[in-house]
Amino acid sequence: MTSRARGIEELDDFDAVFGALANRSRRMILTVLHARGGEMTSGAIAARFEHSWPTISGHLRVLQQAGLVTIELRGREHVYQIQTDRLTAVTQGWLGYFA
Repeated sequence: MTSRARGIEELDDFDAVFGALANRSRRMILTVLHARGGEMTSGAIAARFEHSWPTISGHLRVLQQAGLVTIELRGREHVYQIQTDRLTAVTQGWLGYFA
């Protein structure tokens, strides 16, 4: 991969992660996931918020697309798992430009 392509990929990562973090509800979902051991079912996440299910589902989709959560199907339940390594790598990578 060329330096330019790597730079574009890095900018795309910044956009995805910081775009996901720009919303208060998504930050709260990540905080709740972390506080609950890093994983929860979609129903357990939704129960903690006063938003409608479509709204929570949309927030979870944005977090997944940004690589901040993954989904594991366990029987009929979707279990969301926080990806702290990705969160740390991208945010620290961006902050590194200002060190």
